[in-house]
Amino acid sequence: MGHPGTLPVLNKEVVRLSTMMGLALNCDVARVSKFDRKQYFYPDLPKGYQVSQYDIPIAEHGHITVEMAPEFGGGKRTIGITRAHMEEDAGKLSHEDACSLVDYNRAGVPLLEIVSEPDMRTGREAAEYAAEIRRIVRFLGVSNGNMSEGSMRCDVNVSVRPFGQEEFGTKVEIKNMNSFSAIARAIDYEVQRQTGLINAGQGDEIMLETRLWNEGSLKTESMRKKEGLADYRYFPEPDLGPVCLDEEYVEKIRMEMATLPSQKRETYEALGLSIPDVLVLADDLDISSFFDEVLAAGADVKQAANWIKGDILGYLKAEKKNIGEVKLTGAMLAELIALIVDGTISGKIGKELLPTLMEEGGSPKALVESKGLVQISDTSELEAIIDETISSNPKQVEQYLGGKTKLKGFFVGAVMKGSGGRANPKMVQDLVQQKLDALA
Repeated sequence: MGHPGTLPVLNKEVVRLSTMMGLALNCDVARVSKFDRKQYFYPDLPKGYQVSQYDIPIAEHGHITVEMAPEFGGGKRTIGITRAHMEEDAGKLSHEDACSLVDYNRAGVPLLEIVSEPDMRTGREAAEYAAEIRRIVRFLGVSNGNMSEGSMRCDVNVSVRPFGQEEFGTKVEIKNMNSFSAIARAIDYEVQRQTGLINAGQGDEIMLETRLWNEGSLKTESMRKKEGLADYRYFPEPDLGPVCLDEEYVEKIRMEMATLPSQKRETYEALGLSIPDVLVLADDLDISSFFDEVLAAGADVKQAANWIKGDILGYLKAEKKNIGEVKLTGAMLAELIALIVDGTISGKIGKELLPTLMEEGGSPKALVESKGLVQISDTSELEAIIDETISSNPKQVEQYLGGKTKLKGFFVGAVMKGSGGRANPKMVQDLVQQKLDALA
């Protein structure tokens, strides 16, 4: 804000987190970096300059690997990281129809800007790259990465070029995207717009400019033209000294770093999980930690993955909660899975118990016993229910014997209903078949 008499003070935690991010992005972390003044005037920067890093950033020359989901072509993409530099945030501009509003509350807040290489070829690749950056900052505890709050923001530069041409086309900057899907849509629209102009022989209409993404019309709109590359007249920040890091400091941060999303994916793939399973389980830190707890409690890998991907995430989405807001623990889910595996309860009963465990917690085994839900696996007890079902449905028996063998499912379903869902499904299938065969 540039209030009279105030001077900038370097935040020690910002240096630590920026170093950590540099390491996570596989960058070369500068042992000596410095701050510079970036001179420009804009309504969100009333003092006329921004404290940033110009020629010696804290990190540069890195890369990350992005895992594309099968529905987006699958495979891995390596995206280069040009640099990551520390700077102060400016104010927030909100663009209305007839005016722009400025909020200065975040001005001066520490910011880490990450600049990528032009290695992305589609809007979806760019969106996945941004999503991976968010996973990294969340797994490391650097930020919550919420785009809707402005904790993470993304501007994109788009240019197109004919096949075989090495030189990039005119660069157009796009702002005002507050979700990953918006990033993908904005880039794909802009690529289509520029390609259309070139194909129509109007390539000279593509200008160096900043455009805003309009989520309502799903189009980019010109915000301001650029006469050329901005001359920010950088010079060293006189009120801040250089940032000097020794090897011990950097290595200590490296050793303390949490497991990265890419490392989690590798671990889960090694366990035999499919890529779709891996991408879901390693997408969120809390879900990943919960999955690890379930496995540590002895649950089968695939069954644990299926429960989390299906019923648990479905419940959380419906209730608008995260895994940390429910009573279910990893040990509880492992116990529930064990009850199904050893035949104490059926999978159907397990699914019915899940909401109670999510809301109230407790021991799944004790809950099963208190509700009298132990699975019926006694042959004579099951045969009595099957005999009653068959005698009560003579018309269906006649149709079955007449060749409509698919009616076996009707009898199995009726037996399960008659047992209150407690009958052992596998035994019911076998015993019903035996009973029906005996009638033939």
